[in-house]
Amino acid sequence: MERAITGFGHDEEGGAIAILSCGHPQHVRHNPPFINRPWVMTEQGRSSMLGATLDCVRCDRSELPASFIAYKKTPLFTEDTVPAGLKKDHSTKTGVWAKIIVSDGSLRYRVDALLIDVELSRDRIGVVVPEVLHSVEPLGRVRFLVEFYKMPDPEA
Repeated sequence: MERAITGFGHDEEGGAIAILSCGHPQHVRHNPPFINRPWVMTEQGRSSMLGATLDCVRCDRSELPASFIAYKKTPLFTEDTVPAGLKKDHSTKTGVWAKIIVSDGSLRYRVDALLIDVELSRDRIGVVVPEVLHSVEPLGRVRFLVEFYKMPDPEA
C-alpha cells in the first residue's frame, strides 16, 4: 500500500528511516546497484522526498505500529445499535488506526483493498488501517466496540 513520507529518522547505525503517513518506519537505503536512492545521503535530499510515497508492506499486513497508543473508544454497539455508517464503506483519518473488539457474538469485517473478508469474534479482533475503506456487518447477536490508536504525543 502506497504511503506518503512525512518525516525521517535514523536507526542505531545511523541509517535513514522514512516515517510514513501510516506511522510505520521504513529503512531507505542507497546501496547501488541494488538500491539507487542518492537522495538518502543528504538532509536536503531527504527533505525533497517529503510527500513522496513508498510501498508499506506493514499496512498490507494490517500491522498496527508498535508505538501507537489507544486514545479513545466507542460505546458498546449491538446488532440493533451499530451505526449505519459502520455498515457502509468508511475509513479513518490519516495516521488513525483502530481495533474492532467483539465481546459477544460475531461480526463480518470487510476490507476489499486488502482482500479481507473475515468473521470477528471474541478470539479474533479486526485491525483498521488508516484511510482504507472497510465495513462491518453483524452476524446475529453481537456486542462490540472500536478502539482508536494514534502516534504518541512527542510532548508527553
